[in-house]
Amino acid sequence: MRHIMVMNPKGGCGKSTLATNLASYYATRGKKTALVDYDPQRSSLDWLDRRPAKRPEISAIEGYKEGLKHVARNSDIVVIDAPARAHGKELTDLLHHSDTILIPVLPSTIDMQATGRFIEELKATPTFKNRKVKIAVLANRVRDNTLIFDELDAYLTKLRVPYIATLREAQNYIRAYTRGLGIFELPNYLAWPDLEEWGPLIDWLNSRASRP
Repeated sequence: MRHIMVMNPKGGCGKSTLATNLASYYATRGKKTALVDYDPQRSSLDWLDRRPAKRPEISAIEGYKEGLKHVARNSDIVVIDAPARAHGKELTDLLHHSDTILIPVLPSTIDMQATGRFIEELKATPTFKNRKVKIAVLANRVRDNTLIFDELDAYLTKLRVPYIATLREAQNYIRAYTRGLGIFELPNYLAWPDLEEWGPLIDWLNSRASRP
């Protein structure tokens, strides 16, 4: 069983969008997938409530109430939508249940500063020091040819963690979310630009570099 956690200390960075699309990707590849939502706002579980019954099944877990205790033991992939502002003991506990952590970062000076401090906190934990978890960052909701994206791109490139993907701001994510789908389940003629951007992210997740 593999645990992939999406986390960031700030809200509104696209964690739930990333988590739901990851769950959709693995479910459509025949993996027995669970989606654990630690945020009481339930954005990921609200998405799952909209999911059509005919689509590949994804198990819903209310992490903010029950943690991971109801995740089926035969699950292949567990995608965890972590709460914002997780620090200290809560952060350490979450890391103990993670193999891989993805950190989406918005093109914003405030988000970059918060992410830098958060990564330093991650690196200081015993779990990270013992190499029991792998982390990576990705640029999220970006617009090409803007000064702030150039700043974000340069910032993430300099971080001492893998910078694995750049995802654009696109209506496809909204289209998919409101229907309980992932972009991998949209028609190819609509989703192909976003699927191309997801390629490096999926390649990294499928590589040994993303696993302890």
